[in-house]
Amino acid sequence: MIKLVALDIDGTLLSPDADVDALPQAPITDAVRELHGAGIEVVLATGRMHPGAAYIARHLSISQPLICQQGASVHALDGSLEYGCTIDADIALEVYDYAETHGWDLAWFDSKRYLVTADSPQARSFADLSRVTLEIHPKPHQSGVQATGIDIISDPEHAPTIHRLLEARYGDRTTLLDFSSVTAVHAQNASKGQALHRLTQSLGISSDEVLAVGDSINDVSMLSWAGHSAAPAHCDIYARDTATEILAGDGVDGVAAKLRSVVPD
Repeated sequence: MIKLVALDIDGTLLSPDADVDALPQAPITDAVRELHGAGIEVVLATGRMHPGAAYIARHLSISQPLICQQGASVHALDGSLEYGCTIDADIALEVYDYAETHGWDLAWFDSKRYLVTADSPQARSFADLSRVTLEIHPKPHQSGVQATGIDIISDPEHAPTIHRLLEARYGDRTTLLDFSSVTAVHAQNASKGQALHRLTQSLGISSDEVLAVGDSINDVSMLSWAGHSAAPAHCDIYARDTATEILAGDGVDGVAAKLRSVVPD
């Protein structure tokens, strides 16, 4: 029996082309309401920072802690930080130096502030989704903000090389994720899967009692940890290779149907 459902937001509860102000539509909202009615806990696990996650959680009446920033921070609905993990200071400084030397823009953020060395479409998109202010700061490592996440903003041609270099240099001291033109760096213990494990332990729920649903590479850790996992039909190859079920239907239609299917008769 499923006791908890962990849900990605963008591309899972919202279609991949959704507007930054979009909210889950009626089929998703109604399905989550049915889960609540059956006593099944619902958790959001997202790359967004807290304000952007809370915007969706309030619409869906979700009260459980919010897994944000790919698992680098976990917040109560009111924004208070329940758990966070920062990148080692020496690594953070070296990543900044690497980006500056090669002329790449860089985003540097903790659980509250989002600093960028220069404005860019990628940074602006993340700030808008997260509903936070984009702060231009040419030297974010001197801002006093201890980074829970650093994004090197390059292009699709160079991003794989950046990933390989960082992976070779830092090994298991970081968690790396690729998003086309962005290479995301987080602490080694920062992932949706690890944050979900920590949260379910506090609730006395085992992995066999968890369903995780997500559509992309940043969801792989929770899809592989949960005893039950699913991905919408439009998911990327990483989610497709990990999820135990690929859902039918266009957009997020299959997600709503899957959520309703775990509600006991």
